[in-house]
Amino acid sequence: MRDGSPRLWPYSPANSPIALPDRPLLCSTNEVVTLVNSADAPDLATTLGGKSLTDYLEGYGTEEGNLDALLKAQNAAPMAQRRPILLLGELANPYRLQDVNIGPLPVFPVRIEDVCRTWADGLDTREAYPGVHHVTLARTPGWWEHSHLGMATVEQMKALIAWLENGVRGSWRPVKLAEGSIRLSEESDLEPPTKADITWDGVVERVELTMPAPTGPKIDLMTLMVPIHTRQGCYNHRGRLSRCAHMNQRDFHDNLFRKGSSHRWDDVLSVQ
Repeated sequence: MRDGSPRLWPYSPANSPIALPDRPLLCSTNEVVTLVNSADAPDLATTLGGKSLTDYLEGYGTEEGNLDALLKAQNAAPMAQRRPILLLGELANPYRLQDVNIGPLPVFPVRIEDVCRTWADGLDTREAYPGVHHVTLARTPGWWEHSHLGMATVEQMKALIAWLENGVRGSWRPVKLAEGSIRLSEESDLEPPTKADITWDGVVERVELTMPAPTGPKIDLMTLMVPIHTRQGCYNHRGRLSRCAHMNQRDFHDNLFRKGSSHRWDDVLSVQ
């Protein structure tokens, strides 16, 4: 997608989330702008968190200036007042972010490892029939796929969680992961493992392939907030997960939703 109005970004409730950014962006109410960083990337052995993460991401920008200059031009909080939040599904979509109306939000591609994106076993019927399934997180040792990182103020984080909850307090919980890895990554052509690559011993699903070599540094999990669905957790399809990478939302809703059971969220993910 080209830069421009977030209303021109593809969004389909039938297959939410679609289409997600393949590059760093500054998403605001009226415009989506591609961000670039000419500085050398941190060493792969580095773990970025707190000020080191903020300082590096602040170096992204456009010909008009770095991120702080772009945010200042929109009367938005600077990077020093923002914290990282993992955007697992449609909250990384500029069209949806405009609906939530939280103001300018920098969004960066990341690679998640040993954890996977799954459909939450719940339904949001606000805007579409039969409704939208949001995305939550579960463990899968050896797994990798793309996701997105937002740099949000505390108030923006609260607004994102409140939007997911839709008045049902406690249905989404902001947590800090105690497993998995999150890396900065702009590998737009990196494909996740296939269904055939996943083994299952009746208890644990895992990928036994060699994980692709990293291209970006890790993010300190102590500094990263992750919204997790906590009412029914994620879907349990005969003991196995329904990963977003393998099944779009419509297929999940028509063929699996309410035709089985669900994992408790804390059975499939460890948090700090």
